[in-house]
Amino acid sequence: MEVLIRPAREQDYEALCAIIGEVDRLHRDNLPHRFQAAEGPARSKSFLVRRMGAPDIGLFVAETEGSLVGFIDVEIRHTPDVPIFVPRRYAIVDDIAVKAAYRRSGIGEALMSEARAWAEAKGATSIELNVYAFNRGAIAFYRQLGYEVLSHRMVKRLATNAQDQQR
Repeated sequence: MEVLIRPAREQDYEALCAIIGEVDRLHRDNLPHRFQAAEGPARSKSFLVRRMGAPDIGLFVAETEGSLVGFIDVEIRHTPDVPIFVPRRYAIVDDIAVKAAYRRSGIGEALMSEARAWAEAKGATSIELNVYAFNRGAIAFYRQLGYEVLSHRMVKRLATNAQDQQR
């Protein structure tokens, strides 16, 4: 199977929303107190088109046999201007997804490789990402690519009224 990784284009909008919808569903199913179903498309067209045109955002798609089967959204960031932080320019993988039928075929790795090349060309010194603890498959994938745990984000839900306690 030949896969082409390329920058996303405006005409990719509907196919891109379908793939984003798959990953959104995964998050809704596993964290319903944090994620809800969208009314309408997974993302607005204006949101995605703005990301496509931004100089410090790389939105790439994976295409095979004329169909989009995956995407990655990576962004360049800088450390805050606070004395404790070593000044640096780094990349954040904001989102990545491959259609379920195409997983474990090298597409995710190709997308991550494209993000790395893009980030290096932009002068980033590292790539970072967040992954929810329930997503063991993604965690294993990132470890296989050489990513390591930098921190653990913890949460404690607070029940402020009876309705919140049911969530």
